[in-house]
Amino acid sequence: MNEPLFSVENLSVAYQAEQNTVVNDVSFVLQPGERLGLVGESGCGKSTLGRAAMRLLSDSAQTKGLVKFQGKSVLDLSANELRQFRGEAIALIFQDPMTRLDPLMTIGDHCLETLKSHEPNLSTKDAKQRAIDTLKAVSIPENRWSQYPHEFSGGMRQRVAIALALLLNPKLIVADEPTTSLDVTVSAQILKELTRLCSERNMALILISHDLAMVAEYCDRIAVMYDGEIVEMGATESVFRHPQHEYTRTLLNSALHLQKDAETIVSPDRSSVAPILQLSDLKQHYTIESNLLSKLFDREDRTIRAVDGITLDLYSGETLGLVGESGCGKSTLSRTILQLLRPTSGKVEFSGQNLTQLNRDQLQQQRRQIQMIFQDPHACLNPRMTVGESIADPLLIHNIATPENAKQAVEAVLNRVGLNPNEFYDRYPSELSGGQQQRVAIARALITRPKLVICDEPVSMLDATVQTQVLQLMQDLKQEFGLTYLFITHDLWVARYFCDRIAVMNGGKIVELGETQSLFKSPQHPYTQSLLGAAPLLNRMTG
Repeated sequence: MNEPLFSVENLSVAYQAEQNTVVNDVSFVLQPGERLGLVGESGCGKSTLGRAAMRLLSDSAQTKGLVKFQGKSVLDLSANELRQFRGEAIALIFQDPMTRLDPLMTIGDHCLETLKSHEPNLSTKDAKQRAIDTLKAVSIPENRWSQYPHEFSGGMRQRVAIALALLLNPKLIVADEPTTSLDVTVSAQILKELTRLCSERNMALILISHDLAMVAEYCDRIAVMYDGEIVEMGATESVFRHPQHEYTRTLLNSALHLQKDAETIVSPDRSSVAPILQLSDLKQHYTIESNLLSKLFDREDRTIRAVDGITLDLYSGETLGLVGESGCGKSTLSRTILQLLRPTSGKVEFSGQNLTQLNRDQLQQQRRQIQMIFQDPHACLNPRMTVGESIADPLLIHNIATPENAKQAVEAVLNRVGLNPNEFYDRYPSELSGGQQQRVAIARALITRPKLVICDEPVSMLDATVQTQVLQLMQDLKQEFGLTYLFITHDLWVARYFCDRIAVMNGGKIVELGETQSLFKSPQHPYTQSLLGAAPLLNRMTG
């Protein structure tokens, strides 16, 4: 057999701050055009392994073993060779797109900088055209070229990051949870595009993911990681149909549990009670800025209708799921409800009070009762505060507890989200895996015992086993504290598993709303039907 495109031999990685080795004696090879899925729970070493492939580990990392690309040691590349190697040979798509995007640069500038740094003789005109074509491949229209990352939804930022990885036509893409923040239709579209490019250009792919159904659909081989080691590896279909390792079986069972037909959920009685939250013709519109000439001659409607006339009731004790593609306005709607964004028009009534008419101090009092779990845990975790301080902060802000009582409450809620206080209380967010950070964010949102929790993709970064645990925890807390959830997600199976009703959002509007089971069994709107048709199912592989 020819020299493999990429090989890892007896690789071990340890950090000085860690007690244990993060990656332990891992070996595998990858041939041109091959697609390898790397799965496992958060903190198992998947992302560390992906970064080791590109020599992106921190200075504190201690590495042993060999990493070779086309027979040449990656660990021995010079600074100039490494600069060329990253992007042209191997490209990395990060889990968090803001790791890749500069908030002070437009999307277009990101693309041009990437192309010009590797191909300095390329004209600006040609570079722009190649960039526009690549952005279109991931559904970013040309009219967003001059916008900044903060003007994009989380999912659209991830699409930009994927486009940047594809610009230089690398021979291997390491995709670290590349579709975590994307809906099923865009996720399927991008992964089909990636796999098409792999075939056409003989390009290899390492897909790091906790989504087993996605790996089953798009990868030739699968490697299962647990506690820093690859415990099982083989052809995807073979591993899924006949898993040998106990951990692999646990992962599969958890994922299948989330995708099974849910039992009929007993919804709260909505006939005789007033809604806890009422949205009335709510709108949130933005206008794309343009120069003077564009304003004079361009008659194109440059208004982005992120939220476009939504009327919705949410009742105490229920879980209402809000699903739709990235960029459809789900996250904008949640921020408008919280009045983090003041609406263009319409009303937001919480417990009978119109939030749009409250001043800053009055809103502060209401936010004790309405908390939010963000899609990106970095949005609510201060990197300079320990886990314990971050979770205790809302208690102190709202004068709910003394510092002494706050510590007891924090330790209790840490235990509830599966994090040992003795181990995690004094750690910083940077010392946690993505999944652990998300659990801390959930604990922080629940610490004030709010009436309404707006959950913006709260389990999107977690593997199937932890997803199930966290969703069960949230269900238990809902019963214990009388919580109401607005549950925003792009994962239809999680929505079906967890929600009483589902509202389907598209283009800033609610296009379908109904009881969960009836909506899944008989979707009425064509967009809902397309969403359900694109959702990957594990039992197609395991059945």
